[in-house]
Amino acid sequence: MSEYIHKSHNVTVLLYHLVFPAKYRRVVFDEQVDTVLKDVCLEIESRYQVKFLEIGTDSDHVHFLVQSVPTYAVTKIVTMIKSLSAREIFKRCPEVKKKLWGGEFWTDGYFASTVGKHGNEEMIGRYVKSQGETYQALHMDHQLALF
Repeated sequence: MSEYIHKSHNVTVLLYHLVFPAKYRRVVFDEQVDTVLKDVCLEIESRYQVKFLEIGTDSDHVHFLVQSVPTYAVTKIVTMIKSLSAREIFKRCPEVKKKLWGGEFWTDGYFASTVGKHGNEEMIGRYVKSQGETYQALHMDHQLALF
């Protein structure tokens, strides 16, 4: 569950629902890619002021429920997750690069939406789980963490 983040001079709870499709909407997410993606996101969480409340994959796209601080713009969060995850997936799963014809991992676009603390967080969580036919939750962390 998200918590209020207390910094000097502000208290925030900024939640974002992000959706990243794979390039060409290719079916690239399997057990190995899912594991690498989860590991990379948890490494990002330990180095940056970003908390992954939920990560879930379908066959051709990924849903993230992310909490961050106001100094990180949504585009900065998106760029960070996309670039670091793509680099590591290509490095650790070379067969994925063949499926994508040696190109990029993610499409250029993405979906981003803010999530309200009171009432909407659970609704978005249910929505994410109901998307697609093969949704699989890779990670859930609803514990309090201080940045």
